[in-house]
Amino acid sequence: MFKPLNIKRHSSEEVPLFSISSFTMHEINTKGLVTLMNGERATKYSNRYVVEKMDYTDNSKKYIANMRSNSGVYKDDIVFLIGDIKYIREDGLTFETQLAAYDKNSNIALAEGEYILYRGKNIVTGQELKYNNSLETIESKNVKATYQLQESK
Repeated sequence: MFKPLNIKRHSSEEVPLFSISSFTMHEINTKGLVTLMNGERATKYSNRYVVEKMDYTDNSKKYIANMRSNSGVYKDDIVFLIGDIKYIREDGLTFETQLAAYDKNSNIALAEGEYILYRGKNIVTGQELKYNNSLETIESKNVKATYQLQESK
């Protein structure tokens, strides 16, 4: 009688290259500091970094942009942010959401789901935000805005 072999199977779980705690990463080019990323813990895989308590600053464009989240993934010049996300641009433009991605090359931030965007007393809420930091344009769905008009003198 044929008796099946009992072969042990190995899981194909990906193994990290390294893991570090309380880190700061600086990306510098000939013009100076381009990117600053820090967090409580980072795990490096062959094609990405997975970061807890991510704090990412992009200084490569006209306005410096800072993004913070509970966790994130940095892969191919794209930052994926998850949980309690706060995007702050140096001129005060800020948005908050729960799930977002920032493409460093195109300088576009995408927020999935609901968000709140504000600068000073001006507030915009909606869904599916697409913000282009270079062109200073915003696209969204289901927009509701409270805007303080300035009187001309």
